[in-house]
Amino acid sequence: MFRSSLSSLAPDTAVHPGFVANPDDVRAFLSKVFTYMTVALVLSGGVAYWLGHDMAMLSYLIDFNTGKQTILGWVVLFAPLALVLVMGGLMNKLSGTALLGVFVLYSALTGASLSYIFLIYTGGSIATVFFVTSAVFALMVIAGYTTKTDLTKLGSILFIGLIGIVIAMVVNMFMHSSTMGYIISVLSVVIFTGLTAYDMQRLKQVGGTVISGTEMAQKMALMGALSLYLDFLNLFLALLRLFGNKK
Repeated sequence: MFRSSLSSLAPDTAVHPGFVANPDDVRAFLSKVFTYMTVALVLSGGVAYWLGHDMAMLSYLIDFNTGKQTILGWVVLFAPLALVLVMGGLMNKLSGTALLGVFVLYSALTGASLSYIFLIYTGGSIATVFFVTSAVFALMVIAGYTTKTDLTKLGSILFIGLIGIVIAMVVNMFMHSSTMGYIISVLSVVIFTGLTAYDMQRLKQVGGTVISGTEMAQKMALMGALSLYLDFLNLFLALLRLFGNKK
């Protein structure tokens, strides 16, 4: 469960509740954000489906004799976290092209790390949860874009809740409690649903502070796409744990 921050994307005007942006600039910016996000989701989904249905390739990530991950499997599992840190920490130093390359690599590796879901859940339930996630995500994107309420305080509360969930997940790795796992999944749905609206509102505000066609605008769009991508992905995984039919 990873999160990126939008705090480094724009100056303070991006979070002022009274800020008024040019609608055309906002739409152009958000169009790029959702284009990058869609490409990332398609790439991740394609890689996950391919590896999840190719046992020969998947055997490089999972030792089917022991049921444990291989060394390469552990690398693929943690590499996306490292790349998120690279994108967030080196955004100002990397060129727009380099940042795009890291984002594409991150999407592909995340897809590889998700391939295991096809071994656990039925294809039908994965598809159903994906469409449900898409509907919830779209609803919250619209809510975040249209609401006049400042969601800054809500975002702060949700981030605190997210930290609590991460701690609970680490603890549950040792406890193996199904009840705690269920509670974590429910709270994850609530938190990432709220974060979607929060991030969308921030991106709407950020869109009015950038100059279209510049490299910085591309970088901001990529980081915005990463944030929404992570909201969608974590919401999908939480719903899958709750409602997915296991094989």
